Amino acid sequence: MGLRYYGWDGDQFSISNVVKPDRGDRNVNIDELAYYVRTRAGWMAAEYRVAGTLEILKRFIAAGYPMIVEKGYVIVSDGPDAGWAGHYLLLTGYDDPRQVFITQDAFEGPDREVSYAVLDDGWKAFNRVYMILYPVEQRSTIVELLGDDLDEATNRERALQTAEDEIELDVEDPYAWFNLGTNMLYFDRYSEAAHAFDTALAIGLPWRFTRYQFGPYIAYFNQGRYQDVIDLADATLRRTNKAEESMLWRGWARYQLGDINGAIEDFRAALRVNPNYFDAQYALEYIGALP
Repeated sequence: MGLRYYGWDGDQFSISNVVKPDRGDRNVNIDELAYYVRTRAGWMAAEYRVAGTLEILKRFIAAGYPMIVEKGYVIVSDGPDAGWAGHYLLLTGYDDPRQVFITQDAFEGPDREVSYAVLDDGWKAFNRVYMILYPVEQRSTIVELLGDDLDEATNRERALQTAEDEIELDVEDPYAWFNLGTNMLYFDRYSEAAHAFDTALAIGLPWRFTRYQFGPYIAYFNQGRYQDVIDLADATLRRTNKAEESMLWRGWARYQLGDINGAIEDFRAALRVNPNYFDAQYALEYIGALP
């Protein structure tokens, strides 16, 4: 049984209750954002790729297309939300002489300046994913601006090479190792991806990291490492109890280990958090259980 899902998680970007019905679940995957645009705003289209560069961002901005990126962000607070988190930024301008982007930030406010170096440092944690929204009639312009990255396999090959290059520069870089695993998953290289994720987790990642990215679940599951899936999901859910993706993968691992009731409990719990979660709906249908 082989399963794979691709998603990137962010926070504080709930477009509407259609995307995330539970206000306590503030994480939205970039593919969920794209799906929302494609199904709820038919006059607009969306594309997202990984392995972005500062030059790619500036190319689109200069052509009149604001860019959405996901990056790491440190919440300074005395409350439970304090610490590292994933965060979306909308980039609307740049100043090359001063080496800054102009950003619209749900946390910090409008027209905030972020240096190229700071943005790229945080952006690496999310495989340098970027997203473009555009009117459907401007598709040809977007195709031209994407260039070689229009082809997703080519884009992933470049992302894979970037991760390998960054590991050569710093073998203790957990983000580079995690990105390596993520990009290997695209090519179904599950064993190598699992090793890369093992390495990233062993080096150490921010405590919320697996709330946002789910590659280890996919790799471990497809390697038959079901207990590792459960252990990672347990650790993630102790930190944030409304992570439906972790519930889903723990449910699949339990199912593979023969714990049918546990699997049903997890799939239903995922649906309680997000009734629109098609993967959990499918999981229940697959094992013949009711929502």
